[in-house]
Amino acid sequence: MKSGKKRVGGKTGAIIALCVLLVITIALGVIGVTGLSLPPRGLYKVLSWLPTTNSENWPQSLSLGLDLRGGMYVEYSGKAPEGSTANFEELVEGTMSIIRERLTDKGFTEANVQKLGNDGIRVEIPDVQDDTVLDLIGAAAKLEFYSPDGEVFMTGDMVKTATYYYSEGDHQIAFTLTDEGTRVFGDMTAASIGKTIAIYLDGEQLIAPTVQSAITNGSGVINGLGSAERATTIAAKIQSGALPLELTQQKVDKVSATLGQDAVSSSVRAALIGILLIMVLMIVRYRLNGLIASWALTIYTILLFMLIALFHIQLTLPGLAGVVLGIGMAVDANVIIFERFNEEVRKGRSVKASVRAGFKNAMSAILDANVTTLIAAIVLLFFGTGSIQGFAKTLLLGVVVSMFTAIMVTRFLMNRFVNAGATNVSLYTKVKADEKEVEA
Repeated sequence: MKSGKKRVGGKTGAIIALCVLLVITIALGVIGVTGLSLPPRGLYKVLSWLPTTNSENWPQSLSLGLDLRGGMYVEYSGKAPEGSTANFEELVEGTMSIIRERLTDKGFTEANVQKLGNDGIRVEIPDVQDDTVLDLIGAAAKLEFYSPDGEVFMTGDMVKTATYYYSEGDHQIAFTLTDEGTRVFGDMTAASIGKTIAIYLDGEQLIAPTVQSAITNGSGVINGLGSAERATTIAAKIQSGALPLELTQQKVDKVSATLGQDAVSSSVRAALIGILLIMVLMIVRYRLNGLIASWALTIYTILLFMLIALFHIQLTLPGLAGVVLGIGMAVDANVIIFERFNEEVRKGRSVKASVRAGFKNAMSAILDANVTTLIAAIVLLFFGTGSIQGFAKTLLLGVVVSMFTAIMVTRFLMNRFVNAGATNVSLYTKVKADEKEVEA
């Protein structure tokens, strides 16, 4: 009697659990497509995050890359000025920082500036088709030194080098000047002891150090910068202002907004068709387990795009390819599990025991396949550039989510269906006429 009551209770609990998960799945799907306004008076909003085939209704929570949104990108090769002894990496970083700040100041807050190869810089500016923005990118940096009275007394062309170094527990910048700079700076510092000399780059103040003594030998130190990161950044900007990286434009290209929208629509449409075909194939091949895989795949898709929106991962066309590849890998894990399950059932084990054994036997293969893909994605993320990194980010996230749905969600669903009474072997796989039904 006790065992019978326990079994009835377990069956009821399993049905309730399945119904609750179904409601949650539907609710998340609806919110993902339409968004949600919360009281009072809809002040708190949950933005939609699931993509649609209509590019005009693409969720605002998903950031689109240049190839999907439209805009302009330009690639430069960089060269240090002739006779320069400055650190080339600092020149590159300083130049990138200046370009990024200029674009931000002009309202191009979503512009992306990144290193390209060993000596290149790539600038991506969404929603821009006007070539005049290139003048803003390539203009030389304007470095100015202001006296305590507020007058410019020296410019960046009088600075030879500016480098970060650490000494006696202090983060400092060491700088050297040209002959003319030595004379001008020496006179000003001699007359300004105890006062501040402000350094401006493109009209923005970098730093305003206090003069402690006259600097007449053409080299000096700015100390008390607080951190290595701050000192390095300021040194790079001073160096780049004094000796700007000579940029040579290598490539300019534009992507129209219409072309980007078409790419969005066709990509999402292809992904949806692929998902539906996979679901049909899984249901035909694995019956009830195929239905379970389709449910898990739905949860995977909802969670994946939710995390993409949450972590503000910019979606590019290769990034969408990473999403589709992740969907395929999520199904691969289910296929391995179901095949191991079928093998156990055909050996005569009960459905419940086959679920346990199937997951146990499939786990090593799933982990091996996904870990190798994770390693490849991490390598691409750290050593790739541009669209390659976009592909790596979505692939990496997709693999992690697929492992979760395969190991946790699929197992949960299979166990709940079995506990709910779905113990007929024919629900899961073909059985021979002489095989008997095996009860859990």
